Amino acid sequence: MSQLPVPGRDTAYVWIDRGVGGRPAPAGRLLRRAGAALLGRAEADIVVERDRDGRPLVAVRGAGARLPVSVSRSGPVVVVAARAGGPVGVDVERCRPLPAAALARRWYAPAEAAWLVGRPADGQVTDFLRLWTAKEAVGKALGVGLRDGGLRRRMPVPVGADASLRPVPGLARLRVGHPGVGAGLLLAVAVDAVGAAPVEVVVVDADGHVGAARRGGHVAAVRSASVERTSLPVVVRGN
Repeated sequence: MSQLPVPGRDTAYVWIDRGVGGRPAPAGRLLRRAGAALLGRAEADIVVERDRDGRPLVAVRGAGARLPVSVSRSGPVVVVAARAGGPVGVDVERCRPLPAAALARRWYAPAEAAWLVGRPADGQVTDFLRLWTAKEAVGKALGVGLRDGGLRRRMPVPVGADASLRPVPGLARLRVGHPGVGAGLLLAVAVDAVGAAPVEVVVVDADGHVGAARRGGHVAAVRSASVERTSLPVVVRGN
């Protein structure tokens, strides 16, 4: 992990472990890796804690340094995001068949549901999941999850696998985007962008591979570089 951190930049790092043999990887391993990379200590020195609101943090054992983190799971996939510059939220979902239009009408604001229903049928599931993951990631960055009407919180209109972090309507400091990670996954990353400086998102596979993606919007670059489980399966079962 010698590429981390990027000096002089506000960077949100995202580690992805895709699991082995369908078995989920322990989130603690990625959390300790995140803490070691960004706090400059050995993984053995890193502990996982919670803040007063229950959000996960990683810290150096016996020291004051703490780092906000976010965690998401979908099947065997585990994703951890960490950022020294401020709050970060992450959410991942596997692409699979869903009654996207019906779910949107039930859970999203009327204007957002109408937009989704008007989309081509073969892309509605993907668009539904892009909105869902954005809502989850933004809720985590805010520290409230999907409470207090989080599913009706408006998101930027999805524009595909776009690395750009775009403003969240009505929440001027929040930015959210969908870096492409392939393998049938949809990933959303949200940050509380304190100040005007751009935030860089770096996505790293658990094996240490750091790829590349294009520049765009509020992201200076994307290098496709709690445990909070996805709540979507619960919602679908409740339908």
